[in-house]
Amino acid sequence: MTLRVVFMGTPQFAVTSLSEILAAGHEVVCVYTQPPRKAGRGQSLTKSPVHQFAEIMGLPVRTPESFRKPSVIDGLEALDADVACVVAYGQILPQRALDAPRHGCLNLHASLLPRWRGAAPVQRAIMAGDTQTAAQIMQMAKGLDTGDIVMSAVEPIGPNDTAGTLFARLAQTGAQLWAPVLAALERGGLQATPQTGEVSYAEKIDKAESKIDWTKPAAQIDCEIRGLTPAPGAYFLHGDKRVKVLKAVPEDGEGNPGEVLEGERIACGQGALRLVTVQPAGKAAMSFEDFARGYQIKPGHQF
Repeated sequence: MTLRVVFMGTPQFAVTSLSEILAAGHEVVCVYTQPPRKAGRGQSLTKSPVHQFAEIMGLPVRTPESFRKPSVIDGLEALDADVACVVAYGQILPQRALDAPRHGCLNLHASLLPRWRGAAPVQRAIMAGDTQTAAQIMQMAKGLDTGDIVMSAVEPIGPNDTAGTLFARLAQTGAQLWAPVLAALERGGLQATPQTGEVSYAEKIDKAESKIDWTKPAAQIDCEIRGLTPAPGAYFLHGDKRVKVLKAVPEDGEGNPGEVLEGERIACGQGALRLVTVQPAGKAAMSFEDFARGYQIKPGHQF
């Protein structure tokens, strides 16, 4: 027996899950994803990664702007689906949509719920200095990531992890949960456990957070740099030009916050940060040593 599945997702993170659901032999009757958006220098309309993958696989695709229109939910109900699998879709589903499939909607979320409910759980976990996170599938309910957990896989956060590396691992870890979850649903053995613990929210990343505040401790700045890599990227100003920091290492050091010290280090509110790789605006990534040499930045310079 196979399930009739509706898949809802948008970014590359969700493509891996869609692939695993197909590999498990389930019938994906329709894929919902965000409408094409303008992207790139030419600002041409670009289909989402899920949209592109679904077309390659010959799956029907729908791209409603929202589920506030009754006709959109009418269309979902008409699919006669057993379940909807939701992965980073990017839209809020009203209760009628959640109830449309026979077994409701299941959502893959990248955190140890109820910690980091919301839009940016991977980035916030790294920025907060967390040492672990998880991929969890929950039964969707009204409210922001409030549903009961049906399966979970804990993922450690290493000292060199960036949002990019952690996203990649969680995409694989989370995708591998779908086959056993859907198998349990088929045989009527899917069990859900209510969330317990302190709730925290992963607010969407604000661009203002990207500017490095050298008065913070070096360890905290390092977490923020890694959590903002690869996008939108943490930066400091050299004159009026932005310089992204792609890699840094917290070390000992004393000086005025933002002061350049010996050994490619920048003094912070506590300790110092050794800058390894930077990227000036409009240029390729380079070592901080090369950047400092090219712009004649010496110890004592103040950022």
